[in-house]
Amino acid sequence: MAVAARKGRTTASPHTSITTTAWPGSLDSWLSWIPLPKWALITVAVAGAILLLLFLVCIIKCCCTKKKHKKKERIGLCAISNSTTINLVQPEMEDLEQEVEQKRRGKLQYSLEYNFRMQELKVGVKQAVKLRAMDSGSTSDPYVIVYLTSDIKKRYETKVYRKTLNPIFNETFTFQVPQAEVSKCTLVMQIYDFNRFSRHDIIGEVRLPLASVNLQHVIEQWSDLAVASKVKEEHLGEICFSLCYVPSTGKLTVLILEAKQLKRMDSDGLSDPFVKVHLILNRKKWKKKRTSVKKNTLSPYFNEVFVFEMPFSQIQNVDMVISVWDHDKVTKNEPTGKLFLGCRATGSQLRHWSDTLSNPRRPLAQWHILQPPGMVVKALGLKSHLKLPLHSR
Repeated sequence: MAVAARKGRTTASPHTSITTTAWPGSLDSWLSWIPLPKWALITVAVAGAILLLLFLVCIIKCCCTKKKHKKKERIGLCAISNSTTINLVQPEMEDLEQEVEQKRRGKLQYSLEYNFRMQELKVGVKQAVKLRAMDSGSTSDPYVIVYLTSDIKKRYETKVYRKTLNPIFNETFTFQVPQAEVSKCTLVMQIYDFNRFSRHDIIGEVRLPLASVNLQHVIEQWSDLAVASKVKEEHLGEICFSLCYVPSTGKLTVLILEAKQLKRMDSDGLSDPFVKVHLILNRKKWKKKRTSVKKNTLSPYFNEVFVFEMPFSQIQNVDMVISVWDHDKVTKNEPTGKLFLGCRATGSQLRHWSDTLSNPRRPLAQWHILQPPGMVVKALGLKSHLKLPLHSR
């Protein structure tokens, strides 16, 4: 019995130490520091869990309610068939869109001066600000076309300014307008975005009826650019060609590549186009070459090369005329459209010519819009149709 008692005492001592000693960092050791009974701690924990659960339920309920409201609004707007409601809502949306479109196009500063003695109108294109970005790099290559509605064929173009939304033009153009016709004219100034390999995009325009302007004194003002009017003008077509000039040899290489969307010249709705290239020196026809004729097409592909000898000393006095013609075996060949390049040119034509001279030995290709033949001839002001005698080299 004594031995058993001793065994019992020896075996009991480890159990006693285990129940009274807590491992460091255990939950019991942390709870032992809080001066509250266990039932109070359990009550606080349960209350906190309930509050957290209620908070989560409220958040989920709010989200679901918002989604349901949105669905109801969509369904309601789509289901409305009442014409009165549509008439009330739709005009406001259109007005808002027009205001946004208007603000995005920018402004143009210009001046007007009418000389009553000379009966001529001077239009100064000053500058533009905050133009719409038309290119992928959030910029544009703007230039301005200026004309009067009384003579649409007579147009002026400013230089092209690269990668800017705030171009400064400072160019002046003169129109001969009799005083009796001034009130019947509308001045149109259109800003375009230049594109070398595609059609130029119009940014906006300013239309100013001269009857609403007091021309007794010089006018200088700003106007917001508006959406371009949808009055369609005759489209004569477009032509793509490449230029390369080598100053050391004085050779100009002209590669006529292709044309597209040409005007229909024949009764069957097609045309037999070919291209003429003229060099004009001192406003007199100098040299010319022509491509072959492409039958029954409005989008001919030529890929024909011409080389002209043109000394660098004569560059300033040379104009190059590119013209597309319709070949006819029975009657006289008719011109479809023309354009000219040179130091007297404007807009994209001047840009192409300048880029060619600034990058010698480098071929530069570009698309150009054909213009009315009479307009180009008038702009060139040719003295005669006689060829200039050349010195043999």
